Amino acid sequence: GSYGKLLKAYYAKQDAEKSAVSGDSMKKSALMKSSADALKKSANALNNEALWEKKQITKKDEKTGEEITIEDYDWDAITKTVKSFVDDYNSVVKLAGNSDSKDVLRNAVWMTGMTEANDNLLSKAGITVGKGNQMELNEDVLKKVDIRTLKTLFTGHNSLADKIATKANSISNAAARTSGTYKSNGTYSNALAELASSKVDEEV
Repeated sequence: GSYGKLLKAYYAKQDAEKSAVSGDSMKKSALMKSSADALKKSANALNNEALWEKKQITKKDEKTGEEITIEDYDWDAITKTVKSFVDDYNSVVKLAGNSDSKDVLRNAVWMTGMTEANDNLLSKAGITVGKGNQMELNEDVLKKVDIRTLKTLFTGHNSLADKIATKANSISNAAARTSGTYKSNGTYSNALAELASSKVDEEV
């Protein structure tokens, strides 16, 4: 399957003993957690019922130039939300492939497998999965798809978006544990947030 690379990486690291967490590893884990949190947020945004309700949309009549109001889905908002989801998904998959955590890898393997299982519906929505398990979005196809296809993919309990949000949360927690900043009461130290912030500054 297309997620074979992640699967191979998972089994290669499954039996490895964990050594002391280095500064680089902590930074990597912090970035992994941050990316997973972003994916959870964007997946949940897709599962928001308000996104899929018809609204009063004001458009310009192509012939007269006059503004007209029609009832339609807000395709600009839908496209923006799907694009954010695709970008966040790709970021998580890329980072997970280089993770030191077998828990992160295991959850990422599950996530890419679920994506592959929905390949047919995703392609109808203009989303294909290419090299490196990276999603590619065709916005023109997305805007012409039957809204029911998108609702099936992204709304409700056990939808693809719902399952990916759950796995993103698991990846986030696994990355936090790897960083060594996970507390017994479920909270995280400020060090993780600081590392994530410093990583962002380095990339700017």
